[in-house]
Parts: sequence; C-alpha cells; structure tokens
Amino acid sequence: MSENKTEVTIGALVLAVAVGFVLYVGQTTGISASTGGYQISAAFRSAEGISTGTDVRLAGVKIGTVTDMALNPETYRAEVKFAIEEGIEIPDDSTFAIESEGLLGGQYVEVVPGGSFDYLVDGDEALDTQGAVSLTSLLMKFVATGSSN
Repeated sequence: MSENKTEVTIGALVLAVAVGFVLYVGQTTGISASTGGYQISAAFRSAEGISTGTDVRLAGVKIGTVTDMALNPETYRAEVKFAIEEGIEIPDDSTFAIESEGLLGGQYVEVVPGGSFDYLVDGDEALDTQGAVSLTSLLMKFVATGSSN
C-alpha cells in the first residue's frame, strides 16, 4: 500500500514540474494565450541580440514583447513586430532602439517617447529606429585605433 502512495506522490511531482516548465517556456518565448493589446512594427538596420519574446520597455518598465521577426528582402532590414499592452499610448514620433542590459546582459527594445499628440495604433509602423550596436565591432575599432598610434 505504501508503494502505491509513493508512486502517486512522485507522479504528481513530475506532473507539477512539467506544468511549471511549460509555463516557463511560454513566458520566456513570448507565447501566451492572451493577445490583449495592439500590434505595431518597426524596421531595424540590425536586430542583433533580440528575438521573439524579447521585452519592449518604456522608462525601464516592460510594456510589451517582440512577437515576430523577418528579413525584408527588398530593403534588407529586419522587420520586427511588437505586442504592446492595452492602455499604453506611444507617440507616433517615438524612437525604438535596441539596447543592452549591460556588458554581459541581454538585449531589449527601448521606447523613447516623442512629443507628438498623435499615437501609434494597431497595425502602425514606427519610423524612427536605432539598431543594435555590436560590442565586438566597437572593441575592434578601439583596438585598431590604439594599435595604429
């Protein structure tokens, strides 16, 4: 009888861990059942370091996530789509920039609000973007400049 209780307890524990793992994967990849909010897009020269599920932040607060990324074969720019939380109004002259959390941290999309009284709505495209800055290329420029002296 005690073997049966042990098997049930272990089975319940394995099931709880599996459910927790699925929830964790859903959160980190940006997959969710809720599609609340609105979609906007932006084209970046370089979208290095971000992927589906990456945070979109305004003043350091998460206001959305990256939902899709694709290369535009005509412009050779990264077309990125964002899901922004309902109730967050972003001026249409805002800047979307790919920023780093630190030297070894991850990347996120920072929204720098503009001063317009017109706001982005579902399906709009943000026109002012700043792509990712490659730390490797910056270091290579620094090393090349230092060795030429």
